[in-house]
Amino acid sequence: MKIIHIVGARPNFMKAAPVIEAMHSFPTITQKLVHTGQHYDPNMSQIFFDQLGMPRPDYNLEVGSGSHARQTAEVMVRFEDVLLECKPDLVLVYGDVNSTIATALVATKMGIRVGHVEAGLRSWDRSMPEEINRVLTDQISDYFFTPSVDADENLKREGIEPRSVFPVGNVMIDTLVKLLGKAREPTIPGRQEKFVLVTLHRPSNVDDPAMLGQLLATLNRISESIQVVFPIHPRTRRRLEQYNLSGVGGNLLLTDPFGYLEFLWLQQHASVVVTDSGGIQEETTYLQIPCLTMRENTERPVTVEIGTNILVGGDTARLRQEVENILDGRAKKGAIPPLWDGKAGMRIARILDGLLSLQ
Repeated sequence: MKIIHIVGARPNFMKAAPVIEAMHSFPTITQKLVHTGQHYDPNMSQIFFDQLGMPRPDYNLEVGSGSHARQTAEVMVRFEDVLLECKPDLVLVYGDVNSTIATALVATKMGIRVGHVEAGLRSWDRSMPEEINRVLTDQISDYFFTPSVDADENLKREGIEPRSVFPVGNVMIDTLVKLLGKAREPTIPGRQEKFVLVTLHRPSNVDDPAMLGQLLATLNRISESIQVVFPIHPRTRRRLEQYNLSGVGGNLLLTDPFGYLEFLWLQQHASVVVTDSGGIQEETTYLQIPCLTMRENTERPVTVEIGTNILVGGDTARLRQEVENILDGRAKKGAIPPLWDGKAGMRIARILDGLLSLQ
């Protein structure tokens, strides 16, 4: 039984790593790893293979950056050749990036089954490219591995056959649980003991110069009370340079991106995390660290309903107020959602071993 795993962007690596490792326990399964090259910066790609202990990719499509249409098309064209050569029984896709929908579409048109890890998540915001990717991938997949109850309900509402839906938990938490003890403090000159950790990269926050400038001004104001550490995503750095935004105060530290182990340490020790990333909403919920999400919606509502996450939208005044509440000891209390226990990868491997053995 041949399975191909698809990774393309930073979040995919954390999701695929535990599934690949778990499948080593099943001798009937042969695995190959395809890296589409959607994230090609060493700080966003290579370092994750090293730190997560992932095998070297069997194929690197090296598609690089580009518009959504161009990037998706390049993945499709190059991945078709991989499928013609490998002839797998199943293509396993992760998350909601362009590589996810592109490879799923090629596979299903060639009559190859598709499994979607992290299926069923919905933000209900079609202006987000990731939402389009999620919805369409679920419409053409054969097996659905869900991280939370809301995902199960979304798939049922959309007419997906219940027997194809498998609640397995959150594979990103598998990686976190495994590596929590290996998290290591990064070298950040001038970093203080107490700090706010910030990561922002979504178009709604960084592509509008007025919004990005307002966010920087707010972070500078917050840094008057507590230090702000802001690892800059390559997209965000390009926008800062493009808009000539450099008004950064002395207690707002802009850094390069960190590897997984270093960023995990920062999350563990932050007083609060400000983000627009879906994965970080999940990780902070598991770590029980207060999280303020600069988005109007989230495809991970369980982090708000059960976890430590609060949506603040684009309201920078509320952002400041919520940070003050947390620093004053009024942080939201949260719990860890069901099945977020570090065993999702093994559940997926067992399910697929059984399914593929029967067919």
